[in-house]
Amino acid sequence: MRTLVIFLVAIVILTAGTQANAAPRAELWPRWTAHDPASSLAVNHAPWDRFLNSYVVAGPDGVNRVRYGDVTVGDRAALRAYIDQLASVVVSRYRRADQFAYWINLYNALTVQLILDHAPIESILQLNISPGWLSVGPWGKKLVRIENELLSLDDIEHRILRPIWRDPRIHYVVNCASIGCPNLGTKAYTGDNVDALLTRAARDYVNNPRGVQFDAGDLYVSSIYKWYRADFGGGARGVIAHLREYAAPALAAKLSKFNDISGYQYDWSLNDAGRP
Repeated sequence: MRTLVIFLVAIVILTAGTQANAAPRAELWPRWTAHDPASSLAVNHAPWDRFLNSYVVAGPDGVNRVRYGDVTVGDRAALRAYIDQLASVVVSRYRRADQFAYWINLYNALTVQLILDHAPIESILQLNISPGWLSVGPWGKKLVRIENELLSLDDIEHRILRPIWRDPRIHYVVNCASIGCPNLGTKAYTGDNVDALLTRAARDYVNNPRGVQFDAGDLYVSSIYKWYRADFGGGARGVIAHLREYAAPALAAKLSKFNDISGYQYDWSLNDAGRP
């Protein structure tokens, strides 16, 4: 019996590691393709903008961190009210650009709320609230109801954002509350600014050591480029071409000498401004 228990625990640990380092495929949920190109409606993201301005801190290392421990009771309530407001939106009535901003902001606001609701934690991987005995993290749990559909973070990212927009820059703006992840932005996305901010986020990450590093003449990149290889060109050459597109001139020139990637790295530590 003891041997069986040890075996089962080992399986859980191995499976957890696999899930934390693998990405679901992009599989379109067709109902979310509905939109209105002629719409003049705009979602009010001002509450989220105020939260980000108040609690996201840009570090000298290029990493944005969140002052989770400083969020007031009132601002926690305001965040919940903002998410409730987004849940009341009939998103199919909006233009594509406004929908794009809407889903990104919703994903990030839900992630921050999860961290606040389960603090203190060292990593989002500790939030084992997804359904399934071997599941890891919060991404599979249904968190919000939009247009009478219960959605998880996985639904938003892999069934809506990735398959509808087919834009690799998505990976630079949906935040998983980790140091290794691209930054949580300091302002809310809107239909008017989303394209420019996606490009800025891509450049910020690619040109930061979290995105690209060199060691002893070898190229190492973020594990994001392994998990989502299909979105970045399908192989090492495609990933490198993508990196060069957003790299500063000196980095782009250095990358042009590489045809392969030696390894991948990622830091799942919480992006907490209160950590030493």
